Amino acid sequence: MTRPKKAEPAAHAEPSRIREGLPFPLGATWDGLGVNFALFSANATRVELCIFDDAGEVELERIELPEYTDEIYHGYLPDAHPGLIYGYRVYGPYDPANGHRFNHNKLLIDPYAKQLVGELKWSEALFGYTIGHPDADLSFDERDSAPFVPKCKVIDPAHTWGHDHRVSVPWDKTIIYETHVRGISMRHPSVPENVRGTFAGLMVDDVLEHIRKLGVSTVELLPIHAFVNDQHLLHKGMTNYWGYNSIAFFAPDPRYLASGKIAEFKEMVAHLHDANLEVILDVVYNHTAEGNEQGPTLSMRGIDNASYYRLMPDDKRFYINDSGTGNTLDLSHPCVLQMVTDSLRYWASEMHVDGFRFDLATILGRYHDGFDERHSFLVACRQDPVLRQVKMIAEPWDCGPGGYQVGKFPPGWVEWNDKFRDTVRAFWKGDDGQLADFASRMTASGEMFNQRGRRPYSSVNFVTAHDGFTLNDLVSYNDKHNEANDENNQDGSNNNLSWNHGVEGPTDDPEINALRHRQMRNFFATLLLSQGTPMIVAGDEFARTQDGNNNAYCQDSEIGWVNWDLSEDGKALLKFVKRLIKLRLAYPILRRGRFLVGEYNEDIGVKDVTWLAPDATEMTTEHWHDAQNRCMGMLLDGRAQETGIRRKGGDATLLLVVNAHHDIVNFTLPEVPEGSFWTCMIDTNQPAIRGQERFEFGHEYSVTGRSLLLFELQREEED
Repeated sequence: MTRPKKAEPAAHAEPSRIREGLPFPLGATWDGLGVNFALFSANATRVELCIFDDAGEVELERIELPEYTDEIYHGYLPDAHPGLIYGYRVYGPYDPANGHRFNHNKLLIDPYAKQLVGELKWSEALFGYTIGHPDADLSFDERDSAPFVPKCKVIDPAHTWGHDHRVSVPWDKTIIYETHVRGISMRHPSVPENVRGTFAGLMVDDVLEHIRKLGVSTVELLPIHAFVNDQHLLHKGMTNYWGYNSIAFFAPDPRYLASGKIAEFKEMVAHLHDANLEVILDVVYNHTAEGNEQGPTLSMRGIDNASYYRLMPDDKRFYINDSGTGNTLDLSHPCVLQMVTDSLRYWASEMHVDGFRFDLATILGRYHDGFDERHSFLVACRQDPVLRQVKMIAEPWDCGPGGYQVGKFPPGWVEWNDKFRDTVRAFWKGDDGQLADFASRMTASGEMFNQRGRRPYSSVNFVTAHDGFTLNDLVSYNDKHNEANDENNQDGSNNNLSWNHGVEGPTDDPEINALRHRQMRNFFATLLLSQGTPMIVAGDEFARTQDGNNNAYCQDSEIGWVNWDLSEDGKALLKFVKRLIKLRLAYPILRRGRFLVGEYNEDIGVKDVTWLAPDATEMTTEHWHDAQNRCMGMLLDGRAQETGIRRKGGDATLLLVVNAHHDIVNFTLPEVPEGSFWTCMIDTNQPAIRGQERFEFGHEYSVTGRSLLLFELQREEED
């Protein structure tokens, strides 16, 4: 163990009149007269507040926080005001074997900082140990890291919101549009150069109008919390584009603020709300950018490493790495739990955000002995009067033990359903034995989610996400092409369930292109006509490509940005997707609040869903077990019970027909009570069809190979 040396006092201006202050709220809080500073640390021996000039370059003053109450260091600076630039130096034992890595030579970011100024500049001075020392991370580095670390800025939280209010879209009408703040605006012709890639860029009328006219309800932004660019990526001229490397959970990343002011984020939210769009943030509370024992000391490691992180029980020098990124935040610790829930409340209350998608959410519910749906964090979110009113979406897996927990999160949460993605991809690719699973995915995966009063919307269905192929690339490439990432194409998943339909990448072959676009229509129709909550990735609606790159995490470039130069085929796909969304919203039976179970309801004499073979007879066990079977009908009876009240429903009756065979299948349209004939509303082989042609019961409809159809039951007009 190496003992820290006492720091020499910095040259500083006239001493400040520090007062005792309060241990709450945590962070730097301006009250109109001064600023209260409060920092949690259970194991520190001393905390210094470091004041910098307006540029964040010159350290003007170090002030010891005078009071320590309930593990909170605190003090109050009268006459301090918003705009003050600060950081912390924290004293304590440097004893990695026991989990302590205090080093007062390292300037630390306040975990509760509401704004950061400056960018991280990689230097050996950022590390608490001396790189290259024989004792490695057991050594102690005395270099000052202040010149290389972003500084914290005191903010004035006041903002005139006007008539802004939470949009509060019901779950059954929720359609998520996943996008990236930079990616959506960097190539948009209507966005001025000086605001491209920022919150202001997302406010531009033409960008918002596209999203609004598409018909989605909810914009989900990839991480916008302040994050760190990985050193190895910068050396290669790339960045951590996606931003899953957070370092400050209360501060938006400075690179997304065209104005340099926090109000820009609030204005963006207000613009989205004015367009009747919800705002959901993709948040990363499972780890931080400080990495493992060989990582830099930027914030929590130097404030109280043993409290913030999960350490190996038999050797606290090392970190538990359930996140796959080097460290794991310990949400079983009360103050870490408080920090995360405080962060969520801040974004929901102060910034008017409508919900959150939690990256690697299994970690957030894991104690040392495994995932527990009664974990303090999950319980706290459900009980919190603010958080229980916003949307909470879990990515229910991580790389730790028992990491795959799809369907296992408690009521009140909805979950990404990767089984929907994989089954739907495999089915339309033509893989054997997918029909039964495909039927389950179209009915919100009831075998996983139909329990404890959870609703079909608990399954967030997606075919593509930011991580993986775009929809265009899914039907254009058999293999990933990540050469631009400079990792020898070793990164990214190899299990893509993709199919190039005969040629790898772009082609001039009209038959292949026609089939690819039909398949994209099949994917969109499956996604938007299935029970559950659909999620679309920005640009898929007009067939954007990443040139076969299925891991564009480091591509802050034309590969990762949405290309708004639409082809004619792209415009046609966009028109088709808009129509699908209108149909979904117009027909409540496509988004039922009760799971479709296929059982006969004795009280009302109706079966909610009936699965039909091509001859219009009900599917048998033999049909389901036939690995070569790739065609079926899904009859949704609008008379089925809609709620817990036992009475007939009044929805339209619809028939979905899917055919993943390579060839035509003749499908007999069934005779259904209380109807007279069928009209075809969707045929992915004929995207312009409009449901005007009449088809009698018993008609054999020639279902094109690899296509999906939607019929509506009609009644004869009575005289």
